[in-house]
Amino acid sequence: MSNTATNPIIEIKDLNKWYGDFHALTDINLSVNLGERIVICGPSGSGKSTLIRCINRLEAHQKGLLQVDGIEVHDRMKNVEKLRADVGMVFQHFNLFPHMTILDNCTAAPRYVLGQDQQTAEAKAMELLERVKIPQQANKFPSQLSGGQQQRVAIARSLCMDPSIMLFDEPTSALDPEMVSEVLDTMVDLAQSGMTMLGVTHEMGFARKVADRVIFMDEGKIVEENDPETFFTKPKHPRTIDFLSQILQH
Repeated sequence: MSNTATNPIIEIKDLNKWYGDFHALTDINLSVNLGERIVICGPSGSGKSTLIRCINRLEAHQKGLLQVDGIEVHDRMKNVEKLRADVGMVFQHFNLFPHMTILDNCTAAPRYVLGQDQQTAEAKAMELLERVKIPQQANKFPSQLSGGQQQRVAIARSLCMDPSIMLFDEPTSALDPEMVSEVLDTMVDLAQSGMTMLGVTHEMGFARKVADRVIFMDEGKIVEENDPETFFTKPKHPRTIDFLSQILQH
């Protein structure tokens, strides 16, 4: 299990978010310790992706406290780029630059945001492409890779910034079934290295294997959270029970 830090790396207190009149997140409270691995699940529209997008300020919350690695996230913050450098994000749809090689995709942010020289950035990128098992694709373009390979590049690209936290927003949902396992294997490897991770996913096998905690959201609220064993074998809330009975049949 994760170490219990006295100061959580992510602290969320009474977080609320609206889109117009729609209350997307209601009174969210969550503390994440350094090295902890959290899987967030729930039906479509339950606020899972909105919550993790608030953590790196891709979405703005209107009420409550959100602190990430010592940085308070709010409207007037001046250091949003520092926050995003510290919090890696892997999206559902890869978001690679199509006109750049895989190597250039991985080195762009370290060079232009962190000010690394090309040699240093390329050496780190190759090391991480090796880690996600696709170093031979370095000089290809995204369109020449499979979806699973592109998603592994997206993970390597995020790691090139040496983040403290990695966020995953349904990273396998756009992939063909046979490509899912190669991305999950990469995520398992990352989890076992001690990286602090929050992931939105329907991959319950992954949740059982690597999560310290599984969080279930419904209608913009956290309705249940527990360790994986208890969550899957003894869910308490009727919505959790209903969700698991549907998802575990497939």
